[in-house]
Amino acid sequence: MGSLFAFTLLGLFTGAAYAIMASGLVLTYTTTRVFNIAHGAFGMLLSFVFWDFTQRQGVPTWLALVLVLGVVAPAIGWFIQRFVTRGLGEGPVSVALVVTVGLLVGLIGLAQQLWPPEPRVLLPFYSGTGWKVGDTFITAHQLITLVCAVGVAVGLYLLLNRTRIGTAMRASVDNPELLKLFGGKPDRVAALSWAIGISLAALGGILLTPVVLLDYYALTLLVINAYAAAMLGRLKSLPMTFAGAMALGILESLAVGYLPTDGFLSSFRPVIPALFLFAIVVLMPQAQLRIGQVKGIVTAPLPTMRKSLGSGAVLLAVAFVVINVVAPNQVLLIGVAATYAMVMLSLVLLTGYGGHVSLAQFTFAGVGALTYAKLDEPNLFGLAMAALVAAGVGALVALPVLRLTGLYLALSTMAFAVLMDKVVFNADFAFKFNGTLAADRLSILGVRIGKDTSYVWFMVLAFVLLALALLVLRRGALGRLLIAMRDSPSACGTLGLDMRWFRVGLFALSAGIAGLAGGLFAGLRGTVGAADFLYFQSLLVLLLAVVFGATSVTGALLGGTALMLLPELQASSPQLAGLMFVVIGFGAVLLGRDPNGLANHLFKVARWVGDRVAPGLDERLQSLLPRGGGRAGSADGADGAVDVPLVDVPGAGAGPDARVIEKVV
Repeated sequence: MGSLFAFTLLGLFTGAAYAIMASGLVLTYTTTRVFNIAHGAFGMLLSFVFWDFTQRQGVPTWLALVLVLGVVAPAIGWFIQRFVTRGLGEGPVSVALVVTVGLLVGLIGLAQQLWPPEPRVLLPFYSGTGWKVGDTFITAHQLITLVCAVGVAVGLYLLLNRTRIGTAMRASVDNPELLKLFGGKPDRVAALSWAIGISLAALGGILLTPVVLLDYYALTLLVINAYAAAMLGRLKSLPMTFAGAMALGILESLAVGYLPTDGFLSSFRPVIPALFLFAIVVLMPQAQLRIGQVKGIVTAPLPTMRKSLGSGAVLLAVAFVVINVVAPNQVLLIGVAATYAMVMLSLVLLTGYGGHVSLAQFTFAGVGALTYAKLDEPNLFGLAMAALVAAGVGALVALPVLRLTGLYLALSTMAFAVLMDKVVFNADFAFKFNGTLAADRLSILGVRIGKDTSYVWFMVLAFVLLALALLVLRRGALGRLLIAMRDSPSACGTLGLDMRWFRVGLFALSAGIAGLAGGLFAGLRGTVGAADFLYFQSLLVLLLAVVFGATSVTGALLGGTALMLLPELQASSPQLAGLMFVVIGFGAVLLGRDPNGLANHLFKVARWVGDRVAPGLDERLQSLLPRGGGRAGSADGADGAVDVPLVDVPGAGAGPDARVIEKVV
């Protein structure tokens, strides 16, 4: 009983820090409808600022706390609300997620650039001071954490229920337009909420740093614990959020005390927050977080099959030349780019066409690679089984969350990715801890594709075939159904369309594409391990897919190439590694509001150049082609989604089709 009391008491102190961070997350969401995935990254960055003030600048601890919590953090919160997240809460779920993921990546890069990697220590408050309660030693830092949590709870209650500004905060959630009529200022209220929220993130990060150390990723991803607590309160109730944080802290502490230190059960110790999050998201009733999915996508041409085939042939020809010209070590990099591009194609289907956000796509690629390596069937059968097993896992993930949409769905996939990374991929029956599996190159009809150049060209061919298959699907009735269900789920429901099982099939097909990419990647590398499929990479895949265009196969191609180049550029210029993260992350913030991404802007430039350099060229080419096949802007394909060929053809036009659902029915 004494040990149970000790672990429970220690869990309360940890839960108190989680409660502080989760309360800031809830406050910003309830007032602005923006779920800030970068909440932990703000806490991490401001913890580094606090360390810099106290250790490098010699500022007294109390004054450093005042400066960080009272000046720097509120200023950052005001700036983010005013120039980054303003109006984001009324937009699509995917856009808000991508913008905040961009902030997360950018803040990690900023911290790395300002404070290069080296050991740093931030001592607890009043280190060495403590009291003994029974057999448990309680430090002053732990007691301060608990007192701060209680103070934050009481302070937020008084703010929201006993002050005029608190009333305005609650009113801005329900009806900001009505608040304006009564003389309120929703933007000012939102800025204040973000200022307080970022300050709470900083306080939580500073209190947790002596426990988890001053690490870029540990502090940033620790916010998953805050997600779990916030979701228990359904992003509305602060008391339930605090209760969830305390329960999570106790569960973590009991897991450390009672779960074995070796064996399969030991792998569950670091994933208690992810399990807690998944259980909360699946079991609790879903709150109506937001209406709609990916809306307002600019219309762009859907290519004819002739144009798609021509673009694919051009890409294959260019790839053949490049593969045979570049240095041997760079050939494999082209294969890695093809892998990333195929994984991003799965997001084109799921996010661009279907309107659902997944934060686990690279995990599905890991499932495909693991299956391919374990089967030891380096042929088309083994590759097909890799895709099928990944598709089955995707369907299993979608089954428990049939009723979930938007943010709930995205967070459930993130929890699944963490579980797979920490539990399954590191288990003895999979890759083992830091282990690898051998995988042979693919053979077709008994002919092994052994040369690097041949195998990489085959991977590019696989990308082209998958891209053509997606465009065929998009052009048909199933594609129109996807767009209709994405743009107006309510209208589809009134017409009797069962979206739940359709979503399961969509997740399965998307996961199967990612699994196929993972199988090919395993053959490319020769050996694969758990480190190749970290769940953090799924965030980068989503980020770059949307930045370059999650609604087009061209965006997937460009995004895959960019993701391949990122670690190479960091390796060649280590001093600029953080700066590259900054550019990508904050670039995503600027471009994340446009799901069509950079690809669509490139097509606009190409059409503008074509109109001025060779006006009428497209019409003359069309007159030379046989009749039939239709133009890119025909009613069969233009319905408000961005679908472009691998190489855009200037002059192709498209117009919105308001009769999408009628066509489907």
